[in-house]
Amino acid sequence: MVEQEPTAEQLAQIAAVNEEDENSIRYKPPAQKSIQEIQELDKDDESLRKYKEALLGSVTVSADPNTPNVIETRLTLVRSTAPGPLELDLTGDLESFKKQSLVLKEGEEYRIKISLQVNREIVSGMKYIQHTYRKGIETDKTDYMVDSYGPRAEEYEFLTPVEGAPKGMLARGSCNIKSRFTEDDKTDHLSWEWNLTIKKEWKD
Repeated sequence: MVEQEPTAEQLAQIAAVNEEDENSIRYKPPAQKSIQEIQELDKDDESLRKYKEALLGSVTVSADPNTPNVIETRLTLVRSTAPGPLELDLTGDLESFKKQSLVLKEGEEYRIKISLQVNREIVSGMKYIQHTYRKGIETDKTDYMVDSYGPRAEEYEFLTPVEGAPKGMLARGSCNIKSRFTEDDKTDHLSWEWNLTIKKEWKD
């Protein structure tokens, strides 16, 4: 049986249902301070010194100023019942993602995991923003407040809340997703596009 593609009007209705109120309170980020400046602040206060040491750990600042402070390394779809996760290598050829599509089974639960490296300075108010399009029409926009991170040798991992893939004939099909990572000072760290296909089964 040939599945019916949703019309432009139906996609517009989906977008209206998913539309979120964007009139949020404007947040003005504090002035950025380097690790050295933070470590020098109130250095005679023993309790503050121990607190910052516990918070920042043993920080080794990268000597190479050409190394990006934040490097997103992977995007992974962690699926609850599928055979395994689906992964995009964000350090490789981002353009190649447009030529492939990750597959979700309709109705299955999943989470998006972002792996990232912070090299030199603290990043604050990291945000992951995702726009979803079908047939060129934006059907959904989601913002995830990630966190603030200090530099360290190990990667950080951020997991979105559990979501459910849409269900039904109108939900099935391919969509284009535009993703970006940004900081609270509006600095964009990485932008990429990828494709997602909702199917009745993982392999059909």
